[in-house]
Amino acid sequence: MRLHDRYLFRELLTPLAYCLGGFLVFWISYFFFTQLDDMQEHKLHLLDCAEYAVAMMPGFFVMVLPITLLLALLYALTHHARHHELTALRAAGVSLWRLCAPYFAVGLIASGIYFALNEIAVPRCAEWTEQILSRHLPAGANPKVKTRFSKIGFRNAHRIWQIGEYDAAAQTMANPNVTWTLPDGSWRSLQAERAERVNDVWVFYNAKLFAQTGAHGSLLPAFATNAVAMSEFSETPRQILGYIKLSDSQTLRGSRSADIPLKDLREYLKLQTDMSVEDKNAYRTKYYGRLAAPWTCLVVVLMAIPFGAQSGRRNLFFGVAGSIFICFGYFVLQQVSLAFGMSNHLAPWLAAWLPNLVFAAAGTVLILRTR
Repeated sequence: MRLHDRYLFRELLTPLAYCLGGFLVFWISYFFFTQLDDMQEHKLHLLDCAEYAVAMMPGFFVMVLPITLLLALLYALTHHARHHELTALRAAGVSLWRLCAPYFAVGLIASGIYFALNEIAVPRCAEWTEQILSRHLPAGANPKVKTRFSKIGFRNAHRIWQIGEYDAAAQTMANPNVTWTLPDGSWRSLQAERAERVNDVWVFYNAKLFAQTGAHGSLLPAFATNAVAMSEFSETPRQILGYIKLSDSQTLRGSRSADIPLKDLREYLKLQTDMSVEDKNAYRTKYYGRLAAPWTCLVVVLMAIPFGAQSGRRNLFFGVAGSIFICFGYFVLQQVSLAFGMSNHLAPWLAAWLPNLVFAAAGTVLILRTR
């Protein structure tokens, strides 16, 4: 790493740290001001409140990381431009692309941090926050955490589940009905009054099994028993809860939710073979949207360089105004693009990547035209 690389990197880290610290202080104040009533309602103690705030921080960092990076870049570049440091480096034979190599490295690192937070930390912290909120309340008494679901239906591989009522906290089912196919093409159907998870196996009580004779025969009673353990049913309580959340129409049509990791979306799309084209494209839009989201940090670098590297003695608050303009334009295009993808007017991958492609192309063209 050359001397000017270390200098530019160091000069970027200072405003980046200040911006992150400022956003964090503002968020903590806003968080406790707006969530105080909820924390009192859930009877949280002082340490519980602090733990709750820590559990919410990864989601906050995912939200502000691109904005913080953009502010810091525009501030640092504007500062260098006002003192003609960039002009001096370019006059010494350093191209603008080579000069900005430290910024691109920071953008790539920020993209990796964004991806790790969004895919690993945020989903786990979402479960952590539910546990904190339920810590001092009776089971099932937390209005913020839904654990009981009615009339559930989903497909997993060759099995179709129909559940009258599912209690995720107790890991029990009421009126479950499971239908599956055998290798020879015949069907089996298991009906029971209730089921529960015992030693990592689903046990069905007061169960009746119906079997099909031949590939085109009718279902006939095979046996009835007080309890039967179905070790071949590989669906875990966590997977079932994931299917329920992903099947929620509000989750499907909502914005890019941070608590649905790529692994769950990919598994759900693979298993739901009979999903309608409209719903499948909506889920794919969310899937590609999560893939595209971390690269926002690198796109931010491409947009900040031409805005901040212009020569001239400009006010340092030019960076703030530029960041507001860029964030507003990106946010509008992102929401419009995702809406078109959800409504099947754009291909899912294009709807998710369009904001990044447009702003990256615009930033590249502006960099090439920067003197």
